[in-house]
Amino acid sequence: MGGNTGSRFSDDVVIEASGLKRTFGEVVAVEGIDLAVTRGEVFGFLGPNGAGKSTTVRMLTTLLRPTGGTARIDGHDVQKSASAVRRIIGVALQDASIDPLMTGTELMRLQAVLHGISRSESRNRGSELLARVGLAGAAGRRVATYSGGMRRRLDLALSLVHEPSILFLDEPSAGLDPTSRVALWEEVRRLNSELGTTVFLTTQYLEEADELAGRIAIIDHGRLVREGSPADLKSTVGSPTLRVDVDPVFLESARHVLIGFGPERPAREGRCAIGLDGGAGRVAEVVRALDDAGVTVSHLELDLPSLDDVFADATGRRLEGAEK
Repeated sequence: MGGNTGSRFSDDVVIEASGLKRTFGEVVAVEGIDLAVTRGEVFGFLGPNGAGKSTTVRMLTTLLRPTGGTARIDGHDVQKSASAVRRIIGVALQDASIDPLMTGTELMRLQAVLHGISRSESRNRGSELLARVGLAGAAGRRVATYSGGMRRRLDLALSLVHEPSILFLDEPSAGLDPTSRVALWEEVRRLNSELGTTVFLTTQYLEEADELAGRIAIIDHGRLVREGSPADLKSTVGSPTLRVDVDPVFLESARHVLIGFGPERPAREGRCAIGLDGGAGRVAEVVRALDDAGVTVSHLELDLPSLDDVFADATGRRLEGAEK
């Protein structure tokens, strides 16, 4: 989507892009996108590998010059005022390099020095942040001995040493086991709820976007294809699917009742399925109608549309497993 080069958003917007574009030779990585992230929100940037997520983040964080369009971070132009932008943002990139021979404490102190923080203050802040991300017990160990989850949490702590008001997380849980992923999610929630940190989160994980983001933009082949809250995006796809398991003798009676509540959908043998018009609020009504018809139900479930359904509706393919 294109846009003009001036700011068209309210003062409450802290991350904004207008017609932002980046090409690499003949390859268009990001194709003129518009974004607006408000202060204090967790904004999810969802898409498959190669969609343009990391390229967008690198432009927003002054690490890559845009080919076209503009971007501002809390009013500062990312090209004209790059140093001002860097002072107010924290960045944890997926491919960030951390010296494996240094300890967690040493890296925290080095990061503090780079941000001009005094030695005494950096000592206290480093210890607090390492404890906050669950690494107090490993602070004196070389990073080479850290697991993947520990390194991602250390990277998060390093990005917070100068107390940024805006945090960019690029694929923060990529490659983590489920336990480490959930622990990182909890820390992101705490940062947002307790400190009011604005979080710009890029991810290819549907569950991560659903769990953390209040609003999501879906990017595919460098273009924004959908934007909104997870609930609003799912509601655009269609009705949830109601599946009802019954004894074969009741199958036709059940089907006759159910098609009065929505269009029939494919189902395995011994099961009826419909798109339930009106959503979850009508489940009790369906149950009463089946009971009145003398249908015995052995199992009933309601599957809400997913973000993968949203992606499929927008692009014609599934996000899960869509890329190599």
